[in-house]
Amino acid sequence: MRELLADELADAGYTVQQAGDVGEATVILQQCQISLVISDLRLPDATGLALLAHIRESGSHPGGVPPGFIMVTAFGTVEQAVDALKQGADDFLTKPVKLDHLRISAERVIQRRKLQEELTRYRRLIDDHAFHGMLGRSDAMQSLFNSIRMVARAEGPVLITGQSGTGKELVARALHEESARKNGPFVAVNCAGIPQELLESELFGHTAQAFTGARKARRGLFAEAHGGSLLLDEIGEMPMEMQAKLLRILQDGRIRPVGSNQEQQLDVRILAATNRVLEDDVNQGRFREDLFFRLQTFAIRSPALRERDDDLDLLIANFIQRFNLQQNRQVTGIEETALARLRQHDFPGNVRELASTIERAVTFCQTGEIGLRHLPERLRQASSMSAPNKGGQETDAHSEAFKTFLQVLGTDSWPDLQSVEQAYIQYTLTRFAGNKRQAAAALGIGRRTLYRRLGEDPAAGDA
Repeated sequence: MRELLADELADAGYTVQQAGDVGEATVILQQCQISLVISDLRLPDATGLALLAHIRESGSHPGGVPPGFIMVTAFGTVEQAVDALKQGADDFLTKPVKLDHLRISAERVIQRRKLQEELTRYRRLIDDHAFHGMLGRSDAMQSLFNSIRMVARAEGPVLITGQSGTGKELVARALHEESARKNGPFVAVNCAGIPQELLESELFGHTAQAFTGARKARRGLFAEAHGGSLLLDEIGEMPMEMQAKLLRILQDGRIRPVGSNQEQQLDVRILAATNRVLEDDVNQGRFREDLFFRLQTFAIRSPALRERDDDLDLLIANFIQRFNLQQNRQVTGIEETALARLRQHDFPGNVRELASTIERAVTFCQTGEIGLRHLPERLRQASSMSAPNKGGQETDAHSEAFKTFLQVLGTDSWPDLQSVEQAYIQYTLTRFAGNKRQAAAALGIGRRTLYRRLGEDPAAGDA
């Protein structure tokens, strides 16, 4: 029976090792990378359940995942099947084994194991670069994490700036979790999401009968955040009158509920976030200058995704794993063509846009790798700025750069590698209108690597 199954699986394309008992099997498992074990329940020196237990207890498995396990027996009962599955078996077959059924079961178990290996790899990668819900191994994110750790020790207000979708609320939560206030409440309010006439009551609370409809007293969000942190998101949308009251609270820590004559002393750290340029709002009279300078006690900027080239692959892996679990999909990765297209995209919506892009791709992909066909149409359609001109009508700059590249190759003396590399990089840059992000993607290197090859500051922006 063992030889029959081995021949059948070999014909199906698998490399097969055979063992007559548990002792032989353990030696093979130590010497070879086995993806699937098919074992009889009754063996000469032990049981198949004992072999299964040995495999599960062994801590060293390639990819961090033990091999799949299919139990075969002529003495199958419901109780034995349930027992084997409870101990970690992936399937349970009874003799006489139907070969078609065996092939289907083996393929399914091995595919499931590959997915588990991929998810384990993703988790390890993510865990190594995670910081309070944020992911990043780029210099920009490591600098952000260090700033959060240092600023969290202080008590002054913090102004968090950055484009929409860069995770400013995650920065605020990380500041809270890294501070001595982490056991206190974290309260977040969107200043743009509350009507102006209700914002004061929402923040400071009100007494009973303070205004029409106020049937009973209500604590405000400042009081709810006592002993912790309060995030005022979209602070740039706060009305001028409320800005004056917020400035007073920052100075003495006291609030007065609407309709009350009594002030309350509170212990709250103010965190403010905005995607606006508050300096411009100050110059245009839409934001109080004194409040701006007070909030600027500590300023933290959340970097845009285009500044985090080293993080794109990491974030994609994280979102694939997340949406696999949410949608019960088995997406194993992303094809190189699709990854190259994502690397070329500027992502004006930042991490939020990337997350929605991968969610859509996982939804339409379901299994295997994400390809170009699974990306949104705006990414599938290459724009004239994201790909070289293939129509033969090159600009003068393109032609000149190409001539320079050919001259380097055509020198009498054999050109050194650095000269050829520099000429090719310059030619690629002209083909992409000086956009270093797109040029780096076309060259198959990171943007920071491109800057180093050019002898420029890796922290600089695209030309």
